[in-house]
Amino acid sequence: MGDFCREYTQISLKASEASTPIRHKTQGREAAVVYFSYSSAHKRSASKLLGYPLRSATKPKEEKPPLVHSSYSSAHKARREELWFTVGAQHIPFGASPQPAMVSQYGIKLAAYLISSSYGDFCSKVCECLLSRGTLTLAQIIRFTELSRENVINCLRVLIHQNCVQAFSIQQEVAFGEAPKIVTQYMALFDNTIHKMRFPKFMQIVLEELGKDCLGIFEGLLQHGRLSLNQIIDRNMQTPDNSDVHAVRESFSRLLNARFVERCPAPEPFLAPPEEETPAKKRGTKSAKIAEAPKTIEQRALATASPMESIRFLMEIDTLRGTSEEKGMESHDIATLEEKWKQDFSDAELSSSGKKKEILWRVNFEEFVRRLRHKACIEYVRIRLSDQAGIVLSAILELTRSSETRLKTDKSASMSINDIYDEVIKKDGGLGMDLERVRASLVQLGCQIPTTGIDETYSIDLKNIIELAQNEEVESVVLKRYGREAYRIFRLLSKSGRLLETDKISDTTFVEKKDTLKILYKLWKDGYLHMEKVSVNGPKQTLFLLWEVDKESLWVRVLDEMYHAALNLRLRITYEQDQEKEILQLPTEKLVGELEKRYKRLRKVRIILESSLMNLDDALMLFHDF
Repeated sequence: MGDFCREYTQISLKASEASTPIRHKTQGREAAVVYFSYSSAHKRSASKLLGYPLRSATKPKEEKPPLVHSSYSSAHKARREELWFTVGAQHIPFGASPQPAMVSQYGIKLAAYLISSSYGDFCSKVCECLLSRGTLTLAQIIRFTELSRENVINCLRVLIHQNCVQAFSIQQEVAFGEAPKIVTQYMALFDNTIHKMRFPKFMQIVLEELGKDCLGIFEGLLQHGRLSLNQIIDRNMQTPDNSDVHAVRESFSRLLNARFVERCPAPEPFLAPPEEETPAKKRGTKSAKIAEAPKTIEQRALATASPMESIRFLMEIDTLRGTSEEKGMESHDIATLEEKWKQDFSDAELSSSGKKKEILWRVNFEEFVRRLRHKACIEYVRIRLSDQAGIVLSAILELTRSSETRLKTDKSASMSINDIYDEVIKKDGGLGMDLERVRASLVQLGCQIPTTGIDETYSIDLKNIIELAQNEEVESVVLKRYGREAYRIFRLLSKSGRLLETDKISDTTFVEKKDTLKILYKLWKDGYLHMEKVSVNGPKQTLFLLWEVDKESLWVRVLDEMYHAALNLRLRITYEQDQEKEILQLPTEKLVGELEKRYKRLRKVRIILESSLMNLDDALMLFHDF
């Protein structure tokens, strides 16, 4: 990745060669490419390379639906699908539910564009409808998209097969005396959709860790979404450099052991109505009630559809039998394993004839995001602290990776100093480190040396590392947009974590009060600061302005700007390719003279834009996935 990024930093293009505006499909107007430099000192500015400034587009005013009064007439109730309620940026019709995590405006547009590029405009329209309106039934999707029933059903099949939509069934409330009605609802999986632009990163991880044989199988799963083992074998047989069945099974087993592949969730799980609290539960402690926050219907659907952890990464029993016989396992051992694992298989996997259905497999995105999160933490520590601290952190994360039950783990599991040292000396550059250097690196990482050496264990605060990296990314944006003085003011407010008065800010940052007030107003107007006015009554009424950084709302704003930037970069890449479509179709030997110059220019522009998109995606994952 580093060599690829260094390659594009050496390229210089003229403004006249790459300054053609593109037209935004969804908005019907011209939009310039947006690139926000969310990287720190190690990333170069792409605007200097392109030869023209990359600026942000003005956020269009959002059309809001008419407000609905809390009490509406029976006529309105009869056609409640025409009424709306608003949650954040989503306009939710009655009968639908909002997304469990609100998706920003440009996040929805980016996801819709990724679907459109791969599966067509109809699938994109269905996906955008589900993301913007929340969970819907088939009838509601047909009504809102204005597509035919057949087209909507086909689109849902494609999106479900590509892991972008999850279906689930619920029992709909009916009038007293009527039979219960089961309704199927569909929810869009935003994260899985955005992961499609990270496929090159995932493939690089597989190639480096498992090799080309496993990469071929993995690439097929990325392309087709869901495949059975037999389909994977058949696909491999159709390739020129195909390998035998046993080699394919062995490569697939390695992918499972690395947790890069997992069983697909249930296609349409049924959600039973939530049970009421029993008296025993009601007598629980107050802290227990606070910890058990109610889950949304979408969260319940995903949890119900997920396979049990005991079978999530297990191959079929028949496949295991064939592999085990090659390794010389005894038949009674296989029978014992079969009897144990049969208890883990759900009845949904058994057909009416008693034979087990063919199991489908998909890419485990969670594992790749976890590894990229670890990689980002290690890289940040290596740059900000030292190479040795990065080696120690890498060793700890390697030891504790299998014990992580959640993706966004706040702290790593505790490890003894001896286990950490044994892993450190296996790393490149760690062979020359002794225990004292390891302890010194642990202190740099925020650990405290135990006073007694009886149980010397250490745990790393990963959440703190991520928060420090997020702060630096936003501070780099403020520095580039507003200058050095604004950077000092924003950094002071960000680190203080509380309201500060204007005079206090001016005195601490050594900026004139008049200039301080201008900078603060500018940052507040652009949404980077929160302001509160405090009036003090006395002989003379005095008004004080207090300022702080509201990180929760600011991070949401920054993330939406990143989605906007990524969308425009994708549009620019498509535009450049469309402009030179005839050149890309020509054979290499015919690219001479002017055609060769145009081809080289297109290649340079693509390297710059795609590299910028990859760097931007690193920052995007820092705020959304890590």
